[in-house]
Amino acid sequence: MSTSRISARVQRIKPSPSSAASDRANELRRQGKSIINLVVGEPDFDTPAHIRAAACTAIERGETRYTANAGTPQLRQAIVDKLQRENGLSYATSQVLVTSGAKSAIFNAFAATLGAGDEVLIPAPYWVSYPDMVLACEGEPVTLACPEENAFKLTPAQLRDAITPRTRWLLLNSPSNPTGASYSAAELRALADVLLDAPHVLLMTDDIYEHIRYDGLDNPHILAIEPALSDRTLVVNGVSKTYAMTGWRIGYAAGPADVIGAMATLQSQSTSNACSVSQAAAVEALNGDQQFVKDSVQVYQERRDSCLDLLNGIDGLSCRKPDGAFYLYVNCSGLLGKTTPQGKRLDSDYDVVMYLLESQGVAVVAGTAYGLAPFFRMSIATALDTLEQGCSRIATAVAALN
Repeated sequence: MSTSRISARVQRIKPSPSSAASDRANELRRQGKSIINLVVGEPDFDTPAHIRAAACTAIERGETRYTANAGTPQLRQAIVDKLQRENGLSYATSQVLVTSGAKSAIFNAFAATLGAGDEVLIPAPYWVSYPDMVLACEGEPVTLACPEENAFKLTPAQLRDAITPRTRWLLLNSPSNPTGASYSAAELRALADVLLDAPHVLLMTDDIYEHIRYDGLDNPHILAIEPALSDRTLVVNGVSKTYAMTGWRIGYAAGPADVIGAMATLQSQSTSNACSVSQAAAVEALNGDQQFVKDSVQVYQERRDSCLDLLNGIDGLSCRKPDGAFYLYVNCSGLLGKTTPQGKRLDSDYDVVMYLLESQGVAVVAGTAYGLAPFFRMSIATALDTLEQGCSRIATAVAALN
């Protein structure tokens, strides 16, 4: 019998690799080293002034107490209106749950629906937390490799072949973290057709980067394309990325009443309601002026284009142009087999990442953490001059390899 006081459920999971990479970069910085941290996926902009003002007003009105467990009526209505206005999706407020961040919505959904051995289909590359959240809820993550030659996207044939009687969920993230891959309406239509033939499979859409799309790309939603999936689809979103509100911790889910109800029950016995002041700010974010969204996306696109030019000019590196989000997923296969000035051979993307950090102080995350190697992910949610300096340091490190 195990003598550990930690449950087997928790022992199955691991800390977030991106958090670990950021911690290592911060440790080196504390040691006095010059570090360019391109790890964290967090907008470098301040939350817009009108949203901050709404929070201050809420405080002065005394809105600092518990709210309804599922969220304030005002925020749930704002979410309903947003989903109808922007996505063409119709929900009642009773079908909406406000959570402490979108991650909490995803975790609650898995905890409320997964039994031991239930499978969750996760296209790879994936956000690092997906598989471990499934494991924490006693499910089985089934990763589906989506290679660069397929634009990092799941194909209908892959999906059809992966579905088993134990499949509980398919999780789609578009635009994707880490690749920025975004599904077109035609691609979503083809995936929907497969799901129509598998009525036992639930669909979760992680739409947290939906508005961070480049080059004028459309923003289709699979439920607007195939409404027949509505009774088994959970739409997950939040205000963190779009409105530079990561610290406010507001996410939400909309979906079938039984799933939302189960998630709300679970939440009532865990976190309870999300922060009251943050909810007031989120109402203003969704209902208020949206110019910030357009302006920030333009800045991200300028950063993307500049970094793509710099990185693709480095021998041994290449990067596909992302459709959205604020990351670059850089192919470093051309560096494998090379040796560092200290004589260490680079055999993996992890080796590459550690070499960039230790030799030039550039912190990025190995693609292995996202389920598809050999790549590394760098965040472009930081100032352009910092990004350009980071790319220059990467070029210096690569030029020193033998």
